[in-house]
Amino acid sequence: MYRREMISGLAAFGLVACEQVPVSRLGPDGLPLPTLYRITEGQEAEIQFRMLDSVNVLRQTQGLVPVALDGRLNAAAATHARDMSIQNRPWLFGSDGSSPLDRARRVGFPGRLLGENISESYETELQTLAAWMEQPDTRAVIMDPDARLMGFAWYQETAGKLWWTLNMGSDPAIRQPIPGS
Repeated sequence: MYRREMISGLAAFGLVACEQVPVSRLGPDGLPLPTLYRITEGQEAEIQFRMLDSVNVLRQTQGLVPVALDGRLNAAAATHARDMSIQNRPWLFGSDGSSPLDRARRVGFPGRLLGENISESYETELQTLAAWMEQPDTRAVIMDPDARLMGFAWYQETAGKLWWTLNMGSDPAIRQPIPGS
């Protein structure tokens, strides 16, 4: 009996030893190359709330009030993320010439749009947030003391490229939109 268990154990060990372990590819700098971040169906809420929680932790460290997700700002962000992909360039203007303010108005956002951050990458939402926090202009949007509402969305192309958009807006009861066209 003992002999049979020993042979079975050695056979199992041999099979495990033959299993190929994925090898991390290294870049010229010796660091592991990034892997494709693929967003699957049904992850929208998970990713949006992970970003919201992360933004609020960063804001809390500076004594700022937390922000809440706003469906209208999410819609404006989603529209722009997809539009940047169509244009194949990350920039603040839509293919129809719209500005971030125009897009916030179109979705009926009643507050003041305080800023919009955009990114074109293959990185996760948290890596993108870290990159935004390193730049003074995009960091200022996230850390705006008047911000109370946030919109966050993305569009992922078939090949994996991600187009991220984050909008920050004021509470409509506190800061009304800038009158305009």
